[in-house]
Amino acid sequence: MRRVALAGGSGRIGAALQRYWTGGGTEVVRLVRRPAGAPGEVEWDPAAGRVDGARLADCDVLVNLAGENIAGGRWTAERKRQLRESRLQATSALAAAVAGGPWRPQVWINASAVGYYGDAGETVLDENAPQGSGFLATLCGDWERATRPAEAAGVRVVRLRLGVVLEAGGGALAKLLPVFRAGVGGPVGDGRQWLSWIGRDELCRVVDTVARDDRFSGAVNAVAPEPVRNAEFAAVLSRVLRRPAVVRAPAWAVGAALGELGRETVLASQRAVPRALLAHGFDFAPGGLESALRAALTE
Repeated sequence: MRRVALAGGSGRIGAALQRYWTGGGTEVVRLVRRPAGAPGEVEWDPAAGRVDGARLADCDVLVNLAGENIAGGRWTAERKRQLRESRLQATSALAAAVAGGPWRPQVWINASAVGYYGDAGETVLDENAPQGSGFLATLCGDWERATRPAEAAGVRVVRLRLGVVLEAGGGALAKLLPVFRAGVGGPVGDGRQWLSWIGRDELCRVVDTVARDDRFSGAVNAVAPEPVRNAEFAAVLSRVLRRPAVVRAPAWAVGAALGELGRETVLASQRAVPRALLAHGFDFAPGGLESALRAALTE
């Protein structure tokens, strides 16, 4: 693997991937929406469908993380439009460039999420589980389907369904830390909903593995093998922080504060398992959730 084209690399996961790969000698070319200002940048315009495939022709791997932050605000009609367009325009532009231009990477890794499965209760969700219902499930399904032109052109496409990525500087964990450190954290709702998670460094290893191993294609659940209930997550986080976790946030309060966003993320249950990764021998880090949280807090 010599060169990686990275779309959506301005976020914390993208930055972590860049560090991971450049530290190992792999060149990362970032697709940027402003005029390119560095040798490792290529300008693109997803809204206009413009991707300079000729400048990316020697990139072996494409990784697409582009998309507005799902948890960046209440899901108003305008916010939903932004969430959809930011993902579908970017993915469709890349698919057209890969399928119809001079650039044909060996593999395309496209982000998705376990939100694809909707609120699935107690069901164990491997990659063959059906698409669920709701805005997030529909968005993930449409996002994944936007890669099909590249797949039809013979490119190996991996649709990486991410769980909650544990990192102290961003995402769900960053929002929880001040609450738990203040001693007012605890379970949400009845606490029985399942949460599928993965450490940020573990995710980097997953992305690198599926890029290099051509046995991976289609959907891949990027989650740890041990999903936990919301109440267990709260208990482990409180133990790591040495703070109590006894203040339960009732479901009605989450619904009132976050609306549809809260119901489909915080209150939804996704018991996803990494069947594809385990089947192909991916070596998960030992120690489970507690070890992953301690690692995240030392980053």
